[in-house]
Amino acid sequence: MQVFKDNANRDWTLSLNIGTAMLVKDKLGIDLLQPETGDPPLLTRLGTDEMLLAQVIATLLEGQFEKYNVDANQIYQSFDGLTFAKAHEAFYQELIDFFQSRGRHDRAKAVGKQKKMILAGVKAAETKIENLDIDEVIETAMAGATSGA
Repeated sequence: MQVFKDNANRDWTLSLNIGTAMLVKDKLGIDLLQPETGDPPLLTRLGTDEMLLAQVIATLLEGQFEKYNVDANQIYQSFDGLTFAKAHEAFYQELIDFFQSRGRHDRAKAVGKQKKMILAGVKAAETKIENLDIDEVIETAMAGATSGA
């Protein structure tokens, strides 16, 4: 089980088990126990579609809603950037732990690689943005605009 705090200082426990996996499948049509399936694969979708990931995480937390007297919409409101980053990390680690304990090291490794790919993609984007020569971009755009006039 993975624990994280939201922006209201509430502790949330993410737990992947057969019951929570079935709940996610029933509610969202997503089979967390087969992360390599689909086109694109579920792992890719979860890594690139933050709203989908938020829905999955909120569904995994549903059993705790009563404790804090909240609903899914209130959970989404409490998922600011930092909270969502913590929840995202907890979700990936919970997937890894689940598959490792099941002896599905292939799936655990796939989830771990997806985490690394996301971090590498963010770093590559940051580097590209940092190296962007704004003056050159503007000059090129202006040259194209004036030559076509």
